[in-house]
Amino acid sequence: MEASNDNANDDMISRTREVWQSRLGREPSRDEAIQISTNLTGFFSVLAEWSLAKLNKPANENGQPATSIDDEVRHDR
Repeated sequence: MEASNDNANDDMISRTREVWQSRLGREPSRDEAIQISTNLTGFFSVLAEWSLAKLNKPANENGQPATSIDDEVRHDR
């Protein structure tokens, strides 16, 4: 299983170097490619977290518990 992960990582690093070479004007080192892919993964993880947080925000986002407007107790229900 680790060998397949190593191959996938090597492919990702190679592809990262290929893509970023034209943007940098030089071929990035292996360490630079690893750093680039780590940064991009982290960036998109943060975006995903923000998106989920926005979807799960409660309707009464004022920090107070939801209360009834009518404080009177009703026994007719």
